Amino acid sequence: MSLSLDSYGLSVENNTGVVLPATDAYAAEAVEALKAGKVIAVPTDTLYGFACDACSSEAVNRIYEIKGRRHTSPLAICVGDVSDMDRYAVVDHLPDGLLDSLLPGPVTVVLRRGESSVLERSLNPGFDSIGLRVPDCNFIRVIARGSGTALALTSANLSGQSSSVSIKDFENLWDHCAFVYDGGVLPSGPAGSTVVDLTTPNRYKILRPGSAKEETVAILEKHYLVEAETI
Repeated sequence: MSLSLDSYGLSVENNTGVVLPATDAYAAEAVEALKAGKVIAVPTDTLYGFACDACSSEAVNRIYEIKGRRHTSPLAICVGDVSDMDRYAVVDHLPDGLLDSLLPGPVTVVLRRGESSVLERSLNPGFDSIGLRVPDCNFIRVIARGSGTALALTSANLSGQSSSVSIKDFENLWDHCAFVYDGGVLPSGPAGSTVVDLTTPNRYKILRPGSAKEETVAILEKHYLVEAETI
């Protein structure tokens, strides 16, 4: 049975910066906060991130305000499972099994949104592609599944400052979040996810090396994709 906010004397409406353990016992509270349009801080398999409902323009704007980030810089989204990705982006040009080989894991896959994407057009206006993540982190995947939508996800830090591998790294921003979920010190280091552009059939382009470039390239080439810059 999941805990309610009342069970520990808290409410989403009048408390911010509340630190809780990143365990399944508190997943229901995270989902409740997301559905209320709040921003939460969560661990992933790479860095700590700010997350909100990707289809709430108010919540997305709040993330930009917290980070001091320009709206011209797009946000990635997180989903609970690889099977959810075709709701938000075009995947039918990809080789069978590719996404399941890359994800879950420390990889952001950039794909075209397409006309059938259920994402609000207010998310990343002017961009016809979207970065998608399925982190190898059970807590955030449970939250994404429970929310029933994609989560906008970006690193938990002020824009231009060092990435966070511990909640202490962004303690000055806790008060801007409904909840801060503590998953301990993350072992991957500050490199973040590897970002790969897969918008073009049979081609790939590494946009950011991140923490898993070599493994990612090996998987891509195993599926007969060729680096776009070499063509």
